[in-house]
Amino acid sequence: MSRETLIDLLYLFSATTFVLALKGLGSPKRARYGNMLAAFGMLVAIVATFYKHVDGHSLHHVGLIFLAMAIGVLVAVPVARFVKMTAMPQLVAIFNGVGGGAASLVSITEYIHIKSTHPATYVILEVLLGVLIGTVSFAGSAIAFAKLQELMTGRPVTYPGQQFLNALFGLGALALIITILVTGSSSLLWILLALAFVLGVAFVLPIGGADVPVLISLLNAFTGLAVAASGFTLGSNLLIVAGTLVGASGILLTRLMSKAMGRSLTNVLFSAFGSVVTASGEANRADGRSVKSGSPEDAGVLLNYASRVVIIPGYGLAVAQAQHVVRELAEELEKKGIEVFFAIHPVAGRMPGHMNVLLAEANVPYEQLLEMDEANSELQTADVALVVGANDTVNPAATQDKTSPIYGMPIIHADLAENVVFLKRSMRPGFAGIENELLYNPKTTLVFGDAKDTLTKILATVKAG
Repeated sequence: MSRETLIDLLYLFSATTFVLALKGLGSPKRARYGNMLAAFGMLVAIVATFYKHVDGHSLHHVGLIFLAMAIGVLVAVPVARFVKMTAMPQLVAIFNGVGGGAASLVSITEYIHIKSTHPATYVILEVLLGVLIGTVSFAGSAIAFAKLQELMTGRPVTYPGQQFLNALFGLGALALIITILVTGSSSLLWILLALAFVLGVAFVLPIGGADVPVLISLLNAFTGLAVAASGFTLGSNLLIVAGTLVGASGILLTRLMSKAMGRSLTNVLFSAFGSVVTASGEANRADGRSVKSGSPEDAGVLLNYASRVVIIPGYGLAVAQAQHVVRELAEELEKKGIEVFFAIHPVAGRMPGHMNVLLAEANVPYEQLLEMDEANSELQTADVALVVGANDTVNPAATQDKTSPIYGMPIIHADLAENVVFLKRSMRPGFAGIENELLYNPKTTLVFGDAKDTLTKILATVKAG
């Protein structure tokens, strides 16, 4: 077997592992194995690439390559091992930005390398698209990270004429690409790079914090397209396959998340959703309704007398790092013969599957994690719905109030349970900035405080009951 044939087979093997890895990532139970399979496939691809150039004639700066790989390992391993689950969305944003930046740098380097050889127009176009898309992804991911890390406000940043200016930036970038193709001017490449960076920043600023997961998914698709463009430029079929898989899966995930929020992608990207707060944040409303509050001990007693309990987690659970306590509570209830399951909303948390990963980290059995539709069919038979840190994803206004900004958003119908215990730090509204009608439901009891502390007290009461 020739070296070329062996290398092609190794690349085909790697591409196959990427496809199978995506299949594995579709289920929380198989996600870890899918991730490991993709990593192994990438390792095979790297080894094959070095083997392809083992004679040393077409591989330069080998020392720098290994140095860069070593630095990458030294940075990535500690970060991946010690990052908190609450910071996982930020980590995803960083990884995505690095991928886009790398694709952009490859395209720039390739343009400098081939410009004197007078390549075909389509080759230059591939390079320029790689620069544009990769840089937009890099800059946009950096702002997404800053929003999630609270280095800047998570609310939409808007100003008059913003969308018009963003359109001008986009049209200007396309005009530069056409001009470079016609004139062959190398200096314009750097203007394109700067304009793409500005476009990436301006594109992300008007998107609110709770919509950032959708944005990251879209930017991930951009990164995949940039990598695919680099693959065409470098003549690498593996990069084309890998980039196309990332791009396609990112677009599909973006559509699924938008659907789960009951909003169009256009609305997510351009509406500055969450910039207006209409909730008063008060326990007593002008219409005379008020919330009913209780103590953790009251909640513990109620749970002790239940026969079926559903736990509905949200981002507040992640912030409080309460996943281990909630698992202990579920186990203690089950010891008493009480059936427990978890209702998972598709966009609960700050990234797709955030709650699944968080609860899996605490060793909550996968069988107890019910997706929204399945959970809703079971909620009518639940004695208690324990809402931990969720807000907009359980707000009945999404189905009852046609004037609500979240109307049409699929929710978990916690209000169908016989009793609702709502753990909440304060009366502060969720991202949508509106009152949660569930708080004023007569069957709802609010327990104020940090979720981890409150759950710890509830657990103590359940054990003593």
